[in-house]
Amino acid sequence: MTTQPRPTTTLWRPTGPVELALVRDLAWRAWPPRLPEQPIFYPVLDEDYAVKIARDWNVKHDGAGYVTRFEVDSVFLRRYPVQRAGGRTILELWVPAEELAEFNAHIVGGIEVVHEFR
Repeated sequence: MTTQPRPTTTLWRPTGPVELALVRDLAWRAWPPRLPEQPIFYPVLDEDYAVKIARDWNVKHDGAGYVTRFEVDSVFLRRYPVQRAGGRTILELWVPAEELAEFNAHIVGGIEVVHEFR
C-alpha cells in the first residue's frame, strides 16, 4: 500500500541579504532563529505581497530584497490562524519565535529564491 503525501501550503517570505545568507547556511531547509527583538516569524500567503515588501522595504533598508517560496505541511499550519495585515491579499501567519524550530521541521522540500531586487 502506497502512502499519499500530506497536502502542503505554499508560503512566501520577503527577506534581506542577511537572513538569506543564514537560510543558505541552513542548506535551504530552515529559517534561522529570531533575534530577541523579533518575537514573531511572518511568512505570507500571497506572492505579490511578498514582492512588494522585498522590493519596497528590503531594498531600501538592506540594499537588496528577495522573495522566497517554500511548502509547509497544511495540517500543521492549521494551528496558525491567517492574519489580515491590511488589504484583502495582505495575509500573514504569525509564528511565535519559540515555535520556529517546530515550524521548520514541517517544511516540505527546500526554500527557494523566486525573485531578487536591488
